Amino acid sequence: MKNLFNQLITNELYHLESPWFMVLFPVILIITAAAYFKRNPTVIVSTIQSYAVSVTPRQKIFLPTKLPLILSSLGLVSLMIAMIRPQHGIEETIRRTEGIDIMLALDVSGSMAAFDVPKSVSNSRTVIKMLENGKLRPRIDVAKEEVKRFIQKRPNDRIGLIAFSANTYTVCPPTLDHAFLESHLARLEAGMLPDGTGIAAPIANSTTRLKESKAKRRVLVLFTDGENNVDAQVTPVQAAKISKMFDVIIHTVGIGSDRAYVIRPTFFGRQQLIEARGSFNKKLLTDISTETSGQYFAAEDAEGLREVMKKIDTLEKTSMEQPTYIDYKELYKNWLYGGLILILCGFLLENTLCLRVP
Repeated sequence: MKNLFNQLITNELYHLESPWFMVLFPVILIITAAAYFKRNPTVIVSTIQSYAVSVTPRQKIFLPTKLPLILSSLGLVSLMIAMIRPQHGIEETIRRTEGIDIMLALDVSGSMAAFDVPKSVSNSRTVIKMLENGKLRPRIDVAKEEVKRFIQKRPNDRIGLIAFSANTYTVCPPTLDHAFLESHLARLEAGMLPDGTGIAAPIANSTTRLKESKAKRRVLVLFTDGENNVDAQVTPVQAAKISKMFDVIIHTVGIGSDRAYVIRPTFFGRQQLIEARGSFNKKLLTDISTETSGQYFAAEDAEGLREVMKKIDTLEKTSMEQPTYIDYKELYKNWLYGGLILILCGFLLENTLCLRVP
């Protein structure tokens, strides 16, 4: 009842500690009205000629002699407000976050230099024009941009990065220093490691980095545009099963489409567009993600990869607790002192300037 009353008569930054004292207001009002309209004592005389004064109708309603009563009544109202104890609150929020540890494994094989063409483009001339205008970018550049955007959206998560092709290279272990992470991400280039695509090694490497994590959720996001073609002691699915043992969830992203081109120099020094079809193994990537309760995604072009990263960001939400408390400051003192001053002024006026002698 008390909280409901406060919500009805106050805003969120003001609070009445003892609102029940407001019942005194009608009492004060009734007493003041009774005293104001109370008839003064009278004396019967034979004539009032010697007492005659010019009194206007307004003076009959409000005489200066009533001023002490009004001041005293206002003083009592002020004291009543002081008893209610109005408080001004400063609202503060304590933000507690529980981040997720995430590893990002990005394919840097030579095929990541290919350009994926949107479905709306149907001829090579338009492709060449888009390349000249910078509207088409290599897969690796598109992936780096979307990964960077993903990192920037998750300031509370420890994020690490692995580059892989035939070999695997740990670019950055899981860290909250995202500026450091982004600077190393920017240095990745297609073909920087021996060519090939080995998917088991980045899964195993990421699991090693995440298995000791104290985070309640550990996630690997693996990006590749190629078929697994590197012989390893374990297969990618076997590596995923090991990840599952350490509660690591794997999301896989197949990058590329059949509308892709690579640029090759010709004998005469000119550049030539060569068609490059997408070659990632959808079934393998699906099996890897399913094994660890993750999800498989396909990104055919830049717009598709952006949508995929939005979905992954939504899937891996950071748990956040935001308890709010209000630090209240007492305001009753001003009302208390003001009420006492008004009552004192009323008392002094009643016994000096407004003193009436029968």
